[in-house]
Amino acid sequence: MPIDAILFDKDGTLFDFANTWGAFGRNLVLRLADGDHARAAELGRVIGFDLETATYAEDSIVIAATVEEIAEVLIEYVSAMSLEELLDVLNSEAAAAPQAQAVPLVPFLDGLRQAGFKLGVATNDSEMPALQHLASVGIREHFDFVAGYDSGHGFKPGPGQLLAFATHVGVDPEQVAMVGDSLHDLQAGRAAGMTTIGVLTGIAPAEALAPMADVVLPDIGHIPGWLAKN
Repeated sequence: MPIDAILFDKDGTLFDFANTWGAFGRNLVLRLADGDHARAAELGRVIGFDLETATYAEDSIVIAATVEEIAEVLIEYVSAMSLEELLDVLNSEAAAAPQAQAVPLVPFLDGLRQAGFKLGVATNDSEMPALQHLASVGIREHFDFVAGYDSGHGFKPGPGQLLAFATHVGVDPEQVAMVGDSLHDLQAGRAAGMTTIGVLTGIAPAEALAPMADVVLPDIGHIPGWLAKN
């Protein structure tokens, strides 16, 4: 069946993960440690983040988990803070993270819309920071649907967000492509019965994504060419 709609993960897909979230990790752990560098480095290790290099381990919880899951891991190390306060810090730092576009997004998305595709975003980030990130680079209005983990549809690797998108735009799941940089994205796509496209602008290497992907591409900019051949 032809692809009529495309659903994108956000971090590591629309935005290059390493270039976007390195600053977030550094700012977050230093804030939680009140500027104590050694303490910040320890907190970084808890979430799979290296403060010195501002990089994440392949199995870092930050890559695909929800804000609540990250907070649950960190809370025992920041005992002076309530879970609600920690969530507020995570969300505010996430919202402020400068977004490094994986490709120039306005012309890329303009091209997809002009070609007739329905477009959406499904992220395990909270909805509020997600909307701010999209708006910060002028692409909020390019999407027919945006869902965070807290939007009422569940979160990946569950298929709830994906099926909600298909329903919202009136397209059969078999005619939707799910695009992401993590196994969570691709597992969700498979569970929803969608075509799955892996991209390498996150942390996961091609060999990790390949078992769950119909194709693995360098970045989202290669999607139109691939769709034209399939």
